[in-house]
Amino acid sequence: MNITFLGGTGTVTGSKFLVSLEDGKQEFLVDCGMFQGYKWLRERNWETPLFDYRRLSGIVLTHAHLDHSGYIPRLYQLGYRGPVYCHHATRDLCSILLPDAGRIQEEDARFYQRHQLSKHAHPEPLYNGDTAEACLELFQPVAFDEPVRIGNASLYFQPAGHILGAGSVILEADGKRVGFSGDVGRPDDLIMHPPRPLPALDLLLLESTYGDRRHPQIDHAAQLAEIVNTTVSRGGVLVIPSFAVGRAQTLQYLLLNLMRDGKIPKLPVFLDSPMAIDASEIYARYPDQHRLSAENCSFMCTGIQYTRSVDQSKALENIQYPHIIIAGSGMATGGRVLHHMKRLLPDHRATILFAGYQAGGTRGARMLAGSQSVKIHGEYVPCKAKVEMLEGLSAHADYKELGDWLLQSKMESGTGIQLVHGEPDAADCMRLYLQDNTPFKARVADYREILRL
Repeated sequence: MNITFLGGTGTVTGSKFLVSLEDGKQEFLVDCGMFQGYKWLRERNWETPLFDYRRLSGIVLTHAHLDHSGYIPRLYQLGYRGPVYCHHATRDLCSILLPDAGRIQEEDARFYQRHQLSKHAHPEPLYNGDTAEACLELFQPVAFDEPVRIGNASLYFQPAGHILGAGSVILEADGKRVGFSGDVGRPDDLIMHPPRPLPALDLLLLESTYGDRRHPQIDHAAQLAEIVNTTVSRGGVLVIPSFAVGRAQTLQYLLLNLMRDGKIPKLPVFLDSPMAIDASEIYARYPDQHRLSAENCSFMCTGIQYTRSVDQSKALENIQYPHIIIAGSGMATGGRVLHHMKRLLPDHRATILFAGYQAGGTRGARMLAGSQSVKIHGEYVPCKAKVEMLEGLSAHADYKELGDWLLQSKMESGTGIQLVHGEPDAADCMRLYLQDNTPFKARVADYREILRL
């Protein structure tokens, strides 16, 4: 068995691992993510694939986030028609995430053309909403622990926490058992159950997003309340760039609880993301995967004002009193949040609150680093608003939580670990931590490296 690292190395985006079996007749991808962040990374999405998609026997998808799934419509556009195996909840989430990503790209392309902001006379999206809708016909959902056969390979998904449907892939082929962690959730996540410990493995591909930091042990609800109250006291608007799946639902739940308990004033809260609106409703379909009761799910979806249409989104600029806007995307790389930021960043009364990991090269990362201006739609907007980070809400386990998860597994001493899905510093710190605190042998995977088992 060979594994080729085609993404998720040196970065937290573009996860893509090509598995080739000994017989040479079977090749398949584990994850098929879109590159995000730095321009040189995003340009990889437009390049000719580094593998022959016509030879693929399938795509195995750990979960729905675009850095793991967002390249599937591109492959479909190029001609891929093989199966995509994933959990049922992943399929449901992809049915909103992927078409939304395509439509956002279409809207951005039209905006850039209309305002002549592109070097191209006719800027094009990587793929459009119709293509993303069409690729969903390839999805073949399965339950956790349900076996899947791809030629001579057998695999199954086991719960990884993180978001609905997220699973670690356990693959058996050519006499080896290999695990692909996907994104691993936290043991004390507000909404999701903890990840299940791994079985015995010969090799594990392990994420390292938070390989260089611990999640602070703070009261994130109290921190959120302080940020809301401070913004209200200035008479400002609170804008929260948010990932549509997982983070938006947690924020809704926290804000409504704070209002109910009288810790923040009862403000209008607008969920300005059709994708997040639909995702919130999906949570009620899978009560076994999260900690929320049916009553809590209903509570999470009430008290929030949904703005589905573009006109409803634009109308928010007419509100003159303090309010809260939750909008995509979580790293401020695209979507409706850019229009709100463009309008409100110059306002010293406003607050931009990030609530999740910000990959290098994204607007979010630059703003948190103290940038005095940020480029939006081809022009630099002065950053006079307060920029904050809500700590402790990440859906990724940190290095200590990952290490504890591994020690709960049935993996034997000396099991090899390839670290992926992390910025260079994070991945190397994760390597050192595992070296000093676990019996496992870890190294950092390289882009386009071929690992032979």
